Amino acid sequence: MIYGIRFDISVVLIVNAPLILLALIPFKIRTHKIYDKIFRILFLIVNSLLILPNLADLVYFKFAARRTTSDMFNIMGTGDDFWVMLPKYIRDFWYIMVIWIFSILLMRFLLKRTKQSPENYQSQKTIKYYGIQSILFLLLSSFAIIGMRGGLQLKPISIISAGQYFSGKNIPLILNTPFTIIKTLNKKGLENVTYFKTFEDAEKNYSPVHKISIKTGEYDNSNVVVIILESFSKEHIGFFTPQKGKIKTYTPFLDSLIKESLTFKYSFANAKRSIEGIPAVLAGIPTLMNIPYISSEYSLDKINSVASLLSANNYQTAFYHGGKNGTMGFDNFTIIAGFEKYYGKNEYNNDKDFDGEWGIYDEEYLQYFAKNLSTTKTPFVAGIFTLSSHHPYTIPSKYKNKFSDGKLKIQKSIMYTDFALKRFFETASKMPWFDNTLFVITADHTSESADPFYQSRMGEFAVPIIYYKHNSNLKAYSNTITQQSDILPSVMDFLNYKKQNYIAFGESVFDSTKNHFAVNYLNDTYVMFNENYALEFDGNKSLALYEFRTDSLFQNNLLKSKPQLSKSLEKKLKAIIQSYNYRLINNKLSVN
Repeated sequence: MIYGIRFDISVVLIVNAPLILLALIPFKIRTHKIYDKIFRILFLIVNSLLILPNLADLVYFKFAARRTTSDMFNIMGTGDDFWVMLPKYIRDFWYIMVIWIFSILLMRFLLKRTKQSPENYQSQKTIKYYGIQSILFLLLSSFAIIGMRGGLQLKPISIISAGQYFSGKNIPLILNTPFTIIKTLNKKGLENVTYFKTFEDAEKNYSPVHKISIKTGEYDNSNVVVIILESFSKEHIGFFTPQKGKIKTYTPFLDSLIKESLTFKYSFANAKRSIEGIPAVLAGIPTLMNIPYISSEYSLDKINSVASLLSANNYQTAFYHGGKNGTMGFDNFTIIAGFEKYYGKNEYNNDKDFDGEWGIYDEEYLQYFAKNLSTTKTPFVAGIFTLSSHHPYTIPSKYKNKFSDGKLKIQKSIMYTDFALKRFFETASKMPWFDNTLFVITADHTSESADPFYQSRMGEFAVPIIYYKHNSNLKAYSNTITQQSDILPSVMDFLNYKKQNYIAFGESVFDSTKNHFAVNYLNDTYVMFNENYALEFDGNKSLALYEFRTDSLFQNNLLKSKPQLSKSLEKKLKAIIQSYNYRLINNKLSVN
């Protein structure tokens, strides 16, 4: 897009700044053949590396719906998954490497066509030469600095500058990946915003503190099992995607379970990556910043979670993930969150069921999970995060012909995980703890999509959130807005928890007196769903307002026609942001 040229010029000049300096210095040494050769080699290396992140994002963007930022370096350092999986990604997306190599060869060809003639400079008189070159140096350097800044405005352009051209979803089309990486390098953490004069004023408009003093009735000591399904977008689940009277489903078991459960038409993830989804589900902490909470400087803050709160009521607590121990820091996070035990690939201790990529196949690991729970003292709270529906979507060879291909490569592995989930429930239903267990089923985030709706700002966060308890009255398809960070307060509310106050940036779905909302953050833009409307906000001003229940593709911007409504929603969102930033910065994510 033409608006993106400003950002392209900026990053090209920033990355090439040392080379620009070497090319413009007003000394005759730059006309020397060896100097010229070294310069060209450096130019080729620097600009080859400049191209690569953009090419990599041709693939990554399909999954994350965002440009890569410098937080990727933190994630690369969390476990060894990146380096182990890199050869596999190169094999699967080989065409990216082909394009990159072709680009390098093209640059090399063009460089050869632009050789200078040193003798033209050597023949000039010294005073004249240095005078002209000094003027050119100052003039061209000035233009380069203006280009790096993105213009003559007061402040240099940043990622959020793209918001002046388009709203949140289209911002990545204007930006380029090297720009977003550079602009987030060494970026400080959250800042204390002052939308309201004080933190206390902000919390008068929204507070994440959940108080138990008003609770009445008996405590429910049901077991709690939280199942987080890798990349299970609503798009893949037949219950949510009726098509012309028929349902094309890749999840026959989950569809049948949903009919016996409480689920929601408007249920949203708080993030686009696993490393961001887990804290939202388990601890009510969305990632409203560019850095994942787990890899941020706030990851050692004292927090509440479903485990830490219920352990105070003598619950046994454990988290299960069949991936390699250390993957994305899940093991460390769950310990900080209060889970007593972590069961990973090491604890499973049987490489016969290793998928060769990420960890243990879902079917075997879910069976292991069920059998471990049968030996766990009740009451217990246990979480599990599946993995087979993560790229490269590996399923056991014995099932290669059992599941059909879908529109997307992921959908065959979705069918496999649904089958594994069915087998888990078949096993669990025979165990004495089953009838007294609340199951919460959701996804960590959405996946790549083939449907325009699921590529929209609303659809790209649409995940299932399901509450199931055998032989209970939890059976409804609700129009209530809900989000991953509602799970913690919802579980506490269901159990009629009375032990202590706690923090969660969400509301209980079982409390009809609350104003239910969902908030997420992507490409430096917040989106809040509240009642019938969705507000886009860039941290300074509102960008758009949509009536999402009737305008799911966000085509009719109502910001100008409903100024009072947008102002009211913006006020609430600002209160959420101010509370969130203050609490993370000041280690206030726990009441005690």
